[in-house]
Amino acid sequence: MRCFFGALLACGVFAHPVAAGCATDGQIDRFVADYLSAAPTPALSSDGTMNDALCTQALIVSALEPHLGPVIGYKAGLTSASAQERFGASEPVQGVLFRDMMLDDGATVPSDWGARPVFEADLVLVVGTADINQATSPEEVLQGISAIRPFIELPDLTFAKGEPITPVTLTAIGVAPKLGVLGAEIPVSDPAAMVQALADMTVTLRAADDEILAQAPGTAVLGHPANAALWLMSKGIEFQPGDLISVGSFGPLFPPAKGKGGASVSYDGLPGNPTVSVVFD
Repeated sequence: MRCFFGALLACGVFAHPVAAGCATDGQIDRFVADYLSAAPTPALSSDGTMNDALCTQALIVSALEPHLGPVIGYKAGLTSASAQERFGASEPVQGVLFRDMMLDDGATVPSDWGARPVFEADLVLVVGTADINQATSPEEVLQGISAIRPFIELPDLTFAKGEPITPVTLTAIGVAPKLGVLGAEIPVSDPAAMVQALADMTVTLRAADDEILAQAPGTAVLGHPANAALWLMSKGIEFQPGDLISVGSFGPLFPPAKGKGGASVSYDGLPGNPTVSVVFD
């Protein structure tokens, strides 16, 4: 099993005794069954600490991998001011990305892909070398990135009505991974130029009828998208070549109805002004 978050449950931090607020086997089984059937579910570790939430997350990841494939990367959630305000967060939260949640540009998904489905404008960094783990600045991060990929994430907040949605409960469920649509790779041939392009770009999320739902500069994510990688590393995550890093939302999260049948994201200022889109069925 891969060693999450600098080594949590599987790597000994929560061995004997397990964190007091870590979910029980029964709670994990209930969550996984509800997650797979898109049924609303109780929050986990709601009265616990962030360490309790990470312990629960490690158990959930292990239980979901047989259904969603291996972990292929990590996500920083609540990285924009609007997202932190909505969920009462003072810093981002950390989660994972699974192989089988990833879809190709233009994919069609059912509009009820989760119990509480939402969509957001995101971006993925593709790790090119383990040297990234020594990075201390956006410039050094981009030296360890092989490509950038447009990304619409389609999370499932999962919780039943009235359940608390907090940084702790979101972390416990891995920051709500469910589906995501990846655009074509944009190679990073000039790291310095890409650092500037990411800062200067304008990210625009549109509904299927071209209505602009949200628009933000690249700096809306922690001052620079590469700072999401630095934040994850500060929490003990060690990246491997090929890992995907979801930098988080460039604006609010929206329910599928707001997309009026789909959504697209454009990244004006990146090479080729790329876009990525999804259709809601």
